[in-house]
Amino acid sequence: MSDLILLNKPFDVLSQFTDARSPTPRRTLSDFGLPSGVYPAGRLDRDSEGLLLLTSDGRLQARIADPRFKAPKTYLVQVEGDPTDATLAPLRTGVTLKDGPTRPAQVRRIPAPDLWDRDPPVRFRKTVPDCWLEIILTEGRNRQVRRMTAHVGCPTLRLVRWRIGEWCVDGIAPGQWTAAPR
Repeated sequence: MSDLILLNKPFDVLSQFTDARSPTPRRTLSDFGLPSGVYPAGRLDRDSEGLLLLTSDGRLQARIADPRFKAPKTYLVQVEGDPTDATLAPLRTGVTLKDGPTRPAQVRRIPAPDLWDRDPPVRFRKTVPDCWLEIILTEGRNRQVRRMTAHVGCPTLRLVRWRIGEWCVDGIAPGQWTAAPR
């Protein structure tokens, strides 16, 4: 078995294997037939989708998840609004959130990506524009991308983690996983 698994985590799935304390059962990683002994290297919020890395190698897990190693994480983000370069500029220099200043992010507008359908779909409103951004971070605070886009007045509607370092979710369907080549 490979030391690293790439999972395309669907929307509304927890990045853990059990949810015993919840009064209503929620989907977890145990629903996807993953090999035993692997654990997430980092987290991806329940309302976010995309690449989640799992490994049985504790050192590799720490290296992927630890912000000191600055593995870039690429997100495809659908936001509400039609942000200008001036609106996005603070993200490129770092914004101050409640838990302190963020590192500068790479941010650019992109055409709507050809992604899988989300279930449930993002709510569409005819009177409110939206657009897609590619955001690359070298840190990973709790709900950071969502908090950053809200900070500049463009709330996140859909968040897909596309890449972590050299690993990418491209070609992996939601709920599917593959072993990374050695």
